[in-house]
Amino acid sequence: MTEVHAVVGGPAPAQAAPDHDRPHGYAGEARVRELLGRMTIEEKIAQLVGFWEKEDGEAVAPLQGEFGDAVKLEDFARHGLGHLTRAYGTRPVDAAARAAWLWQFQRDLVTGTRLGIPAIVHEECLTGLSAWKAATFPTPLGWGAAFDPELVTEMAAAIGASMRALGIHQGLAPVLDVIRDPRWGRVDECIAEDPYLVGTIGTSYVRGLQSQGVHATLKHFAGYSASRAGRNFAPVHAGPRELADVLFLPFEMAILDGNARSIMHSYTEIDGVPVAADPTMLTGVLRDRWGFDGTVVSDYYGVAFLNLLHHVAADHAEAAVQALTAGVDIELPTGDAYLALRDRVRAGKLDEALIDRAVLRVLREKLELGLLDATFTDEPPRAVDLDSPEHRSIARRLAEESVVLVANRGVLPLPAGRRMAVIGPNADRQAALFGCYSFLNHVLVQHPGVETGIEVSTALDAMRVEFGADLVTWASGCDVDTDDRSGFAEAVATASAAEVAVLVVGDHAGLFGRGTVGEGCDREDLELPGVQRELVEAVLATGTPVVLVLLTGRPYAVGWALSRCAAVVQAFFPGEEGAGAIAGVLSGRVNPSGRLPVSLPGSAGAQPYSYLHPTLGEGSEVTNLPATPAAAFGHGLSYTTFAHTGLSAPATAPTDGALQVTVCVTNTGAVAGDDVVQLYGRDLVASVTRPVAQLLGYRRVHLDPGQSVTVELTVPTTRLAFSDRTLTRVVEPGEVELWVGTSARRDTEALTTLVGDTVPVTTDSPRWTTSEIR
Repeated sequence: MTEVHAVVGGPAPAQAAPDHDRPHGYAGEARVRELLGRMTIEEKIAQLVGFWEKEDGEAVAPLQGEFGDAVKLEDFARHGLGHLTRAYGTRPVDAAARAAWLWQFQRDLVTGTRLGIPAIVHEECLTGLSAWKAATFPTPLGWGAAFDPELVTEMAAAIGASMRALGIHQGLAPVLDVIRDPRWGRVDECIAEDPYLVGTIGTSYVRGLQSQGVHATLKHFAGYSASRAGRNFAPVHAGPRELADVLFLPFEMAILDGNARSIMHSYTEIDGVPVAADPTMLTGVLRDRWGFDGTVVSDYYGVAFLNLLHHVAADHAEAAVQALTAGVDIELPTGDAYLALRDRVRAGKLDEALIDRAVLRVLREKLELGLLDATFTDEPPRAVDLDSPEHRSIARRLAEESVVLVANRGVLPLPAGRRMAVIGPNADRQAALFGCYSFLNHVLVQHPGVETGIEVSTALDAMRVEFGADLVTWASGCDVDTDDRSGFAEAVATASAAEVAVLVVGDHAGLFGRGTVGEGCDREDLELPGVQRELVEAVLATGTPVVLVLLTGRPYAVGWALSRCAAVVQAFFPGEEGAGAIAGVLSGRVNPSGRLPVSLPGSAGAQPYSYLHPTLGEGSEVTNLPATPAAAFGHGLSYTTFAHTGLSAPATAPTDGALQVTVCVTNTGAVAGDDVVQLYGRDLVASVTRPVAQLLGYRRVHLDPGQSVTVELTVPTTRLAFSDRTLTRVVEPGEVELWVGTSARRDTEALTTLVGDTVPVTTDSPRWTTSEIR
């Protein structure tokens, strides 16, 4: 058997920086410049702002209450409009009715404004299109756990098709922030703690979404996830090496290899300079170094925050000048700051050429999207199935691949016929399956009484179906995040009468303190929220075997449970089909194959922690506070066993070449299953300290019992590149240790030596490990 995949994560990437004029040529560029030449200053600025039609009490963005819409949309857009903000995703609306309204609004722009330019419509789409009755997929941590870029591409294409059908042109996803501290609330929006895994999975999402004619927006450039103490909006003090080698890498891949068309700046400040006002990042890195030629949009209200929160601008007008000069092209969600640019130009305090620069970028994007020729005289969609069987199938497969079996003391899979007690605050809650940016937790929670709009089984529902309703009893035990223990007695009695207890605990995703995880929902410790650990302890004391199911948006410090529970299953907000995936794993219908995309922490005191630490990051005998995680990055068990043998690598390889690495993988167990082959490396001696482990490549493989395959990984030496003492990204000669396993466990090892000169890395250098299965 020979199966060839050009790239771990999709089709072979283009290595050259994208040429924006390539699709349209000189005629397209001449057209947008001619259009710019006819614009008044008011018409130019109109293209640089969005409009968000909100109602009182709808709080889905930070400090949203500080801003208000002073004018109606029709008046606001009299000179045109750059973006229309969240036409479907602000409140529950019927998609067909809203599409009819949107088509009419766009027709009015075409016929009722002097230049006739439609608006770009953007929406959130992190776990699916954020709209009522739209499919909701696993959260990005689930994508990372699945280690399946091709399936993520398929998911994103399905999301993009729904968006395009509804007249949506730009999606505010994916999030490419590398996890640095699990206490940060927005961990549930992130993919992994490894930048290469984030880059390959994130770029695959970009490719899928943009294959449907919807532009992806990379979030949040950059450094946002490295905030001090894991607090949202907290200052970042990452050094230039950490920025270049860890935090920038996924964005670089998504731009150079995915041709991402839009970037959203980070809210944060780095060493005292807010990113939204930093030309070294938004122009120097993005455009001068990487050749990015799309649009930079502000995170919501991020320009005004230069005045309100960062205090580097005396007013909104000064904030607008700083952001525009740095390279922010479009202010979202409205024009609170950029509308003041007109007066700055007229007063001679701003060069209009900076406005022209941004307007040209917007017009080029609208040309790419076909908006400059759109008339909207066609009929809007009368019916769009936003949760089709195709969507459900993708959601189910991704959920099944994302569930991680962390520990198993022989109790799983559960045999049929056993009396089961299902206990816990997340057992019978639909919201427990979804992340912060799902429509249900992001929007619908503010509209009580409105139906969910999609079919969602809770974990309890799914287990009754999987094991038989007559064998399943249930008790809540406690809430997610209160100190109410009044349900403990019922939970203990229910567990005592059963043969096995399945405890479903974890998070509730929300916004700005309304959840245990999500934007603005940071934690000072990593214990299970509320009294959930006490509930688990009380049930453990009954002597009934306990299967702990973690439905969370971040990893928690559950090392105590790994040795005391009969099994521990981790599911990172697995979406609308997630309950069935969990039940299938417990029964054995699904053989678990997820791998941890982030380490399970040993304690909160060890944070921030990453498996990508140098030797002194481990702790050991040099401190009484070791940083050892409870379970390592890449860990995950199966109901079968896999052997990795015969790891082969060349004795030497040129520093400007590639490593041809092969390993034999055998299913040595009795059932079919998926293995995730993970290749790691360690630079033994370098000019700066290097991580003790670094993921170099990976490949998911399906094997029947007894089946063996050879996995060949071609690793460009640039996978071992880093910023040297001059902050030049290079590949240095020297010995490299290689192994297959997880970051902590080594199943088979090899040693190779890179020989030759120290080689600088450029944007033309390969970034992806390719693979073949033979």
